[in-house]
Amino acid sequence: MDIKLRILTVGDVVGVGGTEYIRKNLWSIRKQYNIDFTVLNGENAAKGNGLDKDTAEALIASGADVITSGNHIWNKHEMRHYIENNELVLRPANYPALCPGEGYHISDVSGTRVLVISLIGNVYMYDSFYSPFEAADDIIKKRADEYDIAVIDFHAEATSEKAALAKYLDGRISVLFGTHTHVQTSDIKILPSGTGFITDVGMTGAYDSVIGVKNECVLEKFLTKMPVRFEEAGGRMMFNAAWFDVDEKTHKTVDAKAINIIEA
Repeated sequence: MDIKLRILTVGDVVGVGGTEYIRKNLWSIRKQYNIDFTVLNGENAAKGNGLDKDTAEALIASGADVITSGNHIWNKHEMRHYIENNELVLRPANYPALCPGEGYHISDVSGTRVLVISLIGNVYMYDSFYSPFEAADDIIKKRADEYDIAVIDFHAEATSEKAALAKYLDGRISVLFGTHTHVQTSDIKILPSGTGFITDVGMTGAYDSVIGVKNECVLEKFLTKMPVRFEEAGGRMMFNAAWFDVDEKTHKTVDAKAINIIEA
């Protein structure tokens, strides 16, 4: 009988409300869906966006095995020091090598070695980074003997860039899930050579919002083009995620499903 590892990927956690939802619910969600390992994007989880020490530790205590990130990882100054001392919090691997922290981590999950890589895209992002294609190649090749299953969080704006990276790595990694847009896509699938893929897993944040921000703030920005301070929206929460069943013998994804939970 084949043994499967069920990996949960959680979309961008937004602010205090999203973090509190994770604190209250992630362990029960893990139990409900029989989750073995959880990767969570936490780069927007602190108050005002970014990530800080207290929020990161709350997310880990609440059931996140590894925290990935993206373009907001340095918004809180303390993260530059904290990330050096916490290997479970990743900055994108294709940031310049001089940046603190690491872009990947290998966890032991009941004897199965799971490599998690955090990457950031180049298309329509504010800065340009080392190629995520080459960065993925570098890590996969250099660490080939150190892991069994590889999971990538690709934090990118363009759906085409996410799909292209998934196709490029199909059969060489087990899972690639996209983050950054805060909107869950309906294209979860298993690619021809066995890599599980979803373009964007979505967000954990306020349901009645514009990607987690108060509606009136975003409307004012679009209507006036003036600088506007974005404030986190409140109210009932939405939890977006996806799980992937990976065969521990072949390291291929054999089943996958998106999750969308909206508070009553």
